[in-house]
Parts: sequence; structure tokens; C-alpha cells
Amino acid sequence: MGYIAFEKRYETMGYRRCGKSGLKLPLVSLGLWHNFGTNDDFDNMKKLCFTAFDRGITHFDLANNYGPVPGAAEENFGKIISKELQAYRDELIISTKAGYLMWDGPYGEWGSRKYLLSSLDQSLKRMQLDYVDIFYHHRPDPETPLEETMGALSTAVQSGKALYVGISNYDGERMKQAAKILEELKCPFVINQNPYSILNRGIEQNGLKQSAAEIGKGVIAFSPLAQGLLGGRYLNGIPSDSRIRTSGKFLSEKNLTADVLNKIEKLNQLAKQRGQTLAQMSLSWVLKDEKVTSVLIGASKPEQIIENTKIVNHTEFTQEELTAIDEISIG
Repeated sequence: MGYIAFEKRYETMGYRRCGKSGLKLPLVSLGLWHNFGTNDDFDNMKKLCFTAFDRGITHFDLANNYGPVPGAAEENFGKIISKELQAYRDELIISTKAGYLMWDGPYGEWGSRKYLLSSLDQSLKRMQLDYVDIFYHHRPDPETPLEETMGALSTAVQSGKALYVGISNYDGERMKQAAKILEELKCPFVINQNPYSILNRGIEQNGLKQSAAEIGKGVIAFSPLAQGLLGGRYLNGIPSDSRIRTSGKFLSEKNLTADVLNKIEKLNQLAKQRGQTLAQMSLSWVLKDEKVTSVLIGASKPEQIIENTKIVNHTEFTQEELTAIDEISIG
């Protein structure tokens, strides 16, 4: 017998409306950036997806280039959807993106109409889907007119290949410009995806978080554990199977300065006082106000998903706690 979802899955998760849209996302979403590549264990991928859905995680986030190799995450997820999760398709929010390098030549990255719509067709084929729920432009393109890029997103919706659209890695001003174009096109733009964590306040500094709230758009945060720095794994040295040891592409030993380690230790003590792990407190902090719709987690083990989803009823902070976190992290 194939996978059968836990019948009480919706009792353990909270959901927030995505800006002023009708779409609700789970407080915790699962990102497939890591651990769904060509050389990763397929049975473990299935366990991660099943554990997530059993805990009420309805949103699975991908991109065309997730792997390695690029496209592998979509292909592996497509196998899981078609063979195990097809019966639950209408309960799922599946997103993908295009913007980074995907194939050779001048049409293989950035934000042209040619690239975006071709990439979406490829993504749908890899995932064995008729449509995605959210299609994102993955990064701003400094050379392509914003009208062309946003027009391509609108076409994706008009063609029935996406239900909603989003943008990723845009700042507040660029987001407002994109929103104006999409509104004129009557295209359902609902969400921004950006890095956000206790140690990375970029969306506060560039105006994205406040601007999104003002015009009624959602925000979903990726890298909420600052590429693992806030995961608690580096409190007692560097584990041999940690991302620093196994990858080093996005996080290296030079990131673990004495100052960073000191901050992590102090934050860990504060987390203990709240009855949380450092990772749990860091995820809760991202969701501390309604301006952030959902937080994206990655996982290599099902147990991590179970631990991280325990934050759902523990996202409130006292003013004293928030002040202490700010003093530790930004001085």
C-alpha cells in the first residue's frame, strides 16, 4: 500500500493569509534547495515529504536549478508527487522559480520572456504537473525591462500553468514597481521570497518587509537559520557531516568567527530560557509578526521537520526578549 496521509495533519499546523490574497500558507513550509539532488537518497526524500505533509506542511518550494544537478530536485519531487502524493494534489501548494543559470546560451538565465516561459515548461515536465501554484522570478534582472519580466509571469497565469506569481530577492522599491505592473495586468502577485533571519535583517533594511505589508503582499523567508549558523550544530565545534564540511559553497569556516560564535552562544542561552532550541527560537523569531507569512525550512532528516514544526504555537516574544535578541545580534 502506498502513502496515506495522517488524518489529523491539519490540527498541528497554523496557516496565515498571504498578504491580502485568498491564499493561505502554513507557518512552516518545506524548501527542497538541499537534499533532493541526484546523489541524495530517494527513500529519505520521500520520508521528508511525507513527514512534512503529516505535520500539516502543505507548501513545497522548488526552483529550476535546485539539485545538484540543476533540475534534479524537481525531477525527484515529480516522482514523489506522481506515485505517492497525487491524491493530495489539491491540498498542496507547489512553487518553482526561474532566474538563475539553467542552460547554455543567452536564453538560459535572468528574466527574459523567452527564458521564463521556457523554464516553466521544463519545470512542469520534470515535476509531471499541469500547473504550479506559485511561479517566481528568482532574482532581479538589471538588463531586461521589468515590464517584460512581469509580462511573462502574467502569461504563465493566463496560460493556466501557474495560479499565482511571486518574486524573489527583490528589494522594497523594485517590488513596488513590479507590483504596479502586475496590478495593471490583473496578475495575482501574492508573495516575496527573501532571506531573513536574526543574523540577516536585509528585508528590514531595504524596505521589502514594510513595503510588502503596506501593499498587501506576503513574505516567505528562506535561510531563517542563516545557512545553519542558527541551527545549533556549531555550538560545540564543526560536525563532520555539517554543511560547512560537506559543501562550503554558501557557508564556510570563515563565517564562524569568534564574534559569531559568541552571538550564537548567547542566543542559545536565551532560547533555553524560552524552552526552545536555538533553531526553534530562530524560526519563531522570523514569524513573530504577521508581516511574514511563512518560514522555509530545509531538512536532511524527518526528525528535523518534527522539531521545527513545534514552533507553531510558540511564535510570541516579550519585548524584553526581542530587545535582548537585537542587542546580541546587531548591538
